[in-house]
Amino acid sequence: MFKNLNGKKLVLGLVHLLPMPGTPLYEEGNLEKMTEKAIQDCKTLQNAGADGGLIQSVDVIYPSTDDTDYARVATLAMIAGRVRAAVGPDFKMGVQLMWNCITPSLAVAKATGADFTRCTALVSSTDSMFGRVYAEPLKVMEYRKKIDAQSVGMISEISGYHFKGDYDKNTLQNLAASSIKVGASAVEVMNGDFEMNERLVKDIKELGDIPVILGGGTSAENCKERLRYADGALVGRAFEGGKWGGPIIESIVAEYVKRVRELEKELA
Repeated sequence: MFKNLNGKKLVLGLVHLLPMPGTPLYEEGNLEKMTEKAIQDCKTLQNAGADGGLIQSVDVIYPSTDDTDYARVATLAMIAGRVRAAVGPDFKMGVQLMWNCITPSLAVAKATGADFTRCTALVSSTDSMFGRVYAEPLKVMEYRKKIDAQSVGMISEISGYHFKGDYDKNTLQNLAASSIKVGASAVEVMNGDFEMNERLVKDIKELGDIPVILGGGTSAENCKERLRYADGALVGRAFEGGKWGGPIIESIVAEYVKRVRELEKELA
């Protein structure tokens, strides 16, 4: 889904779930609530013209390793299967078990027909509130091959919301190149400062045609400026009307998509 975009800019909504079974903050009723929320949010994204959505676990307290509880995997698989049945095959559906459970996410994607996953640390390492997060690219590559999930796209975070680090051009470019080498389909960056955000994208584009997805910081008001050089965006709070974790609002998504499509025409 990230190949041969030919000027198209992907609009991908973030579908935030509730704490899952097997996690400390799970509450009775969460399973039914988050299943219905995921279905409705993805239908809303689809109706508003977005290209797809990333169904993301929100358990508040996370493992820092690739391994996770079976209940989380089963829960995300059930929800993603219900979403796929509701929106059909053309909607670009992603799945992600946070914080960095890449192989479990690949398994869910393979089982449910999801198009992509997002990797907090596919390469290198980064700090988190839950401990140091270390990449395991060999494990990911071997498991991806084992389950024949090569068609599942992987977005590799290399600077931004979850993957932290001071700006250094050489480091950024090395992270981008390394991500692609170990199987990423696109890389993700985000910076709240407009000029720095643009610099990150341009630095990566110097390496060639590596798809760059913005991991936050866009809205209907600024998407035409922020997406000028990037290939797409993951959008969370802005689509939820500023209320993180709330329902996605169709009118907001539609306006965002409208402006992105205008930008595509301007750049064609």
